[in-house]
Amino acid sequence: MAYIGVDLGGTKVHAAKIDELSSQKACRLLIPKNGTEQEVLHVIIDAITQVIDQDVVAIGIGVPSLVDQQLGIVYDVQNIPSWKKVYLKKLLEVHFGCPVYVNNDANCFSLGELFFGAGKEANSFIGLTIGTGIAGGIIIDNKLYNGFNTGAGEFGMLPYLEQNFEYYCSGQFFENIHSITGQEAFEKANSGDLAALSMYTNFGKHLGNLISQVLYTYDPELIILGGSVSKAYSFFKDGIYSSLEQFAFQNSISNLKIVVSDDSDIAVKGAAALCYQ
Repeated sequence: MAYIGVDLGGTKVHAAKIDELSSQKACRLLIPKNGTEQEVLHVIIDAITQVIDQDVVAIGIGVPSLVDQQLGIVYDVQNIPSWKKVYLKKLLEVHFGCPVYVNNDANCFSLGELFFGAGKEANSFIGLTIGTGIAGGIIIDNKLYNGFNTGAGEFGMLPYLEQNFEYYCSGQFFENIHSITGQEAFEKANSGDLAALSMYTNFGKHLGNLISQVLYTYDPELIILGGSVSKAYSFFKDGIYSSLEQFAFQNSISNLKIVVSDDSDIAVKGAAALCYQ
């Protein structure tokens, strides 16, 4: 028995067949820029078609948006302008003839860590995905807390300074504040560029302020960082802990663990885990 996990992003879709604890088949396809609702749907169907076989009993898909879990409707998908209201569950179930489960992508990331990654040994933790945006998934007593609209953990939308946390705590920070892409900043920091290293320190300070809000509201034992920006953790780690020095309950900081996800397939594994939640 196997499942399909699908991770939908603003620029690409990653689908994989998940059997036992590993990814057996995988497919990554680009999403057409400014593609219509049907064009994007066809890419997703194509990706799933390339990995599905007779062993697959269900499909789970994570999307960067709020979701009506019962009906599988996704709303206002980030970075896919044409996806305003898509009956994704129904469309895929009709096409593939098996159950389909849909949830927020940050929730899927955290589910993946719960079943397959660093969260296996934790009772409660927060998964933070840091890429083009930043969002979180909340695990409490080994269960995913979705919120009513699968929107629990949208920490990036909290007001911060003159914008919100996402403006300062995601890949947007480098373009918004320094007019440089995250990839360029990473390459410069890797080469020892002092200005780039300073950028990351400041980025970490902002992220540390967001983590403080997470600690005040959820007090987790563990925070797991994922997404493309998390690969630069060594550059912004000190900035995080510099901000956390201002946290009111320092014993919580001494007990807190912050780790970086080390599984590039964790999002699709988490999406597959929707099938047996």
